[in-house]
Amino acid sequence: MKINCRQASRLISQGLDQPLNQWQYVRLRVHLWMCGNCRQFSHQLQLLQQAARKAGRGE
Repeated sequence: MKINCRQASRLISQGLDQPLNQWQYVRLRVHLWMCGNCRQFSHQLQLLQQAARKAGRGE
């Protein structure tokens, strides 16, 4: 079952907070493989998460 960009963005955000189950992970990976916009969104959220962690450590 394919997912749309809205569903993918929810899974991307959820995956930052907790591990996705295997089915969610596979569906998201397939979507990201096909969708450059969601790949970019995922990358941007990862960068924000890294920056927030560094800021929290005082780096």
